[in-house]
Amino acid sequence: MLLQDLEQPIRIEMDRNRSYEAVFNSFEKLPDNLRTAGLRPGKCLIVTDSNVAKHYRTRIDTDLKTDGWDPLILTLPAGESTKSPKHLQAIYDAALAWRIDRQTPVIALGGGVIGDLAGMAAATLLRGVPFVQVPTSLIAQVDSALGGKTGINHEEGKNLIGAFYQPRLVFVDTTLLFTLPRREWLSGLGEVIKHALIQDDAFFAWIESQLSQILARDPAVVPDLVYRAALIKARIVSEDELEKGKRALLNFGHTFGHALEKALGYGTFTHGEAVIIGMKAALHMSRRFNRHLEQSRAEHVLDQISLPAIPSSLGIPAVREAMQSDKKRNADRLNFVLLNKLGSAYITSDVNPSDIDSAWAHALGRP
Repeated sequence: MLLQDLEQPIRIEMDRNRSYEAVFNSFEKLPDNLRTAGLRPGKCLIVTDSNVAKHYRTRIDTDLKTDGWDPLILTLPAGESTKSPKHLQAIYDAALAWRIDRQTPVIALGGGVIGDLAGMAAATLLRGVPFVQVPTSLIAQVDSALGGKTGINHEEGKNLIGAFYQPRLVFVDTTLLFTLPRREWLSGLGEVIKHALIQDDAFFAWIESQLSQILARDPAVVPDLVYRAALIKARIVSEDELEKGKRALLNFGHTFGHALEKALGYGTFTHGEAVIIGMKAALHMSRRFNRHLEQSRAEHVLDQISLPAIPSSLGIPAVREAMQSDKKRNADRLNFVLLNKLGSAYITSDVNPSDIDSAWAHALGRP
């Protein structure tokens, strides 16, 4: 059992009075927590997607209006392709036509795509308006909603246009996760496992012990799972807001995963699925430098998560080429997050092309 107080907000510490909390509460308590975060009823712009809107558009509209808010709800298409200049412009158009002011909050009701996109809009509208994250996916609740990364994709790569912009509040209701499609739940587990592998071996051991319940989305384990993973993310970004040091550890599996997404075309794999495959590559690379790493133990957990088949036509040259647009490059070198041991990670660019190709061959199942 994880000994943690799930009613205690997780605080993300920032300088210049920009600290905020991730609050774990039931959905109808959102208006109360907006007030606690210093936001007062008036206009608010809610950005969501077509999948989430089916479940929660009416609820959030009713709850906010009851508390005196005047919400405008903008529903965008679901999917990774929405994180684009076109849909960012759609938010700008709606907000400016509605005559928002600098006190008008933008509320992201959705997963990582909506959170990143709405956050980018909040960061740039009127040079910055209040931003609130109400994450509805597992990836968003444990990772993307925390830490202030916002942005959109470019045809050259993922998340190449963006800004660091911290929210005023992250509001988490773990019961929202029970309306997620199973594929989204399973892919989100990739980020949870990532947090455990880079920072918390005790958490990883707990995941191992509860894996069947976690895969089944058992309500008895979901709140603990989300809270612990979110706590890890919050602690890391509190130490390193702008990814100049420790925060880069959160990219474990992402250098490979982003390349896979680009090579296949965004949307073929979910982000979480790509990260799971990327972690298998990173684990293999890690063990090339440390033969004592418990690679098989980590991969056994990852292998329990169902993934789409990797197209046989995808070759190593294609993914190697896709890696060249990674925004985390250092001059002509790629940075890789590797493991010393389960629960302890480090960053290196001292990697040979043969190490990269071997990692890809392992992750893609290529001889």
